[in-house]
Amino acid sequence: MITSIPLVADDETRKAEAMRLKAIYQDRKRKDPSLTQDKIADLCEWSGQSVVSQYLNGRIPLNIGALIKFAKVLGFTLDEVSPRLAGLAELPRIRPVENLRTDWEMHPIEVWDDETPLGPDEVELPFFKEVELSAGKGSEVMLETNGRKMRFGKRSLKKKNIDPASAGCVPVTGNSMEPVLPDGCTVGVDTANTTIQDGKMYAIDHDGQLRVKLLYRLPGSGLRLRSYNTEEHPDERYEGDYVQQHIRVIGKVFWYSVML
Repeated sequence: MITSIPLVADDETRKAEAMRLKAIYQDRKRKDPSLTQDKIADLCEWSGQSVVSQYLNGRIPLNIGALIKFAKVLGFTLDEVSPRLAGLAELPRIRPVENLRTDWEMHPIEVWDDETPLGPDEVELPFFKEVELSAGKGSEVMLETNGRKMRFGKRSLKKKNIDPASAGCVPVTGNSMEPVLPDGCTVGVDTANTTIQDGKMYAIDHDGQLRVKLLYRLPGSGLRLRSYNTEEHPDERYEGDYVQQHIRVIGKVFWYSVML
């Protein structure tokens, strides 16, 4: 059920989780000096040591997939690092291993489809999509009101002061936001919140292209767009005049889901 998936961590929570994870790593490394960040990256099948470092230092917020991988390599239970994410999976005490073949199990998943009636505490949010305009006028990002939808718990949205009437979902494409947002994952967007807070994640309509980026304000109403995968996708800077004509902030990201 989508209702059990946690919302994006705030800065304080993210820092606390990173500190606990880093402390566990340092403890394991004292006992086994060969346990380098490069080795962890290899065991977790990540692109390199920098990914591990960014998780340990809180520059990338933990998600359930990354936390499970760390738990298998370092040998801890999820709630030791993130009670926020521990509700997604129930792991036994895991011993450090040479590979990632340790067995684990999740809570049973309730299966539903488009024909399953909404529960009393559920609401459906529509998806945004890129729509081609007529007469060669390009494209525009619009709500797919008669298309696919995703279910959320009303209480989960209420806790974050999200009005279901002002929220929608956005599919993420490409590798620019990896490893936090892999290609094909989905984010929830609060369209009532378009005031930019530096370093927060937003969905934008960029000349008809649906994009999810970290935004930073620049002088003169300009914008800096940042990706997590900065090695392949460097920062983009746009002057205020360009932003006014070409970029529309759809809303702030309040949730994301990652399929491993």
